[in-house]
Amino acid sequence: MPNELNLSNLKPAQARKARKRVGRGMGSGKGRYSGRGIKGQKSRAGSHAMRAGFEGGQMPLAMRTAKLRGNTSADAMPIGPFRTETQAINVRDLDRFDAGDEVTVETLKAKGLIRSVRKDVKLLGSGELTKKLTVTVHAASDTAREKVEAAGGSLTVLRERKARKPKNLKRRPEGRTRSAGGADDEPAAEES
Repeated sequence: MPNELNLSNLKPAQARKARKRVGRGMGSGKGRYSGRGIKGQKSRAGSHAMRAGFEGGQMPLAMRTAKLRGNTSADAMPIGPFRTETQAINVRDLDRFDAGDEVTVETLKAKGLIRSVRKDVKLLGSGELTKKLTVTVHAASDTAREKVEAAGGSLTVLRERKARKPKNLKRRPEGRTRSAGGADDEPAAEES
């Protein structure tokens, strides 16, 4: 480095690499096709802006794999257009309230136990409850219900669970029974 630094001896700290100039004649090494080869999708303008996972028009992997049932039904809660979110509250969190208090979504928000009153609140049964409380939430587990009632309180659920329909069992024709051996028994003939 020179003793005196001035405009006549300024140099960059690191030499800059010259940019690639494509399409400037055959002698340049990047002439004619400008490094893109001949024809094909990647030789065209705008071809490098394909979305992630694009398979060149081939049927995508996500579409050609088998799907599990229920992703579009209202019963399939975690997936599909009917997905819902719940905020979980444990029974042990209710100890912040005084005995005899009424616990609602608004009071839970005021105590800082939930973030939003717009999302449903589900009461879970982790922990113990020693105070008698009147609890009103959107959903509750069976364990949470037992613990609230064991402490002398009451629990009101705003959205009751739908009873699931039993699977469609094959019905046997009237009068036929199945014996221990597994063969169908004919109905007993009526004696007159």
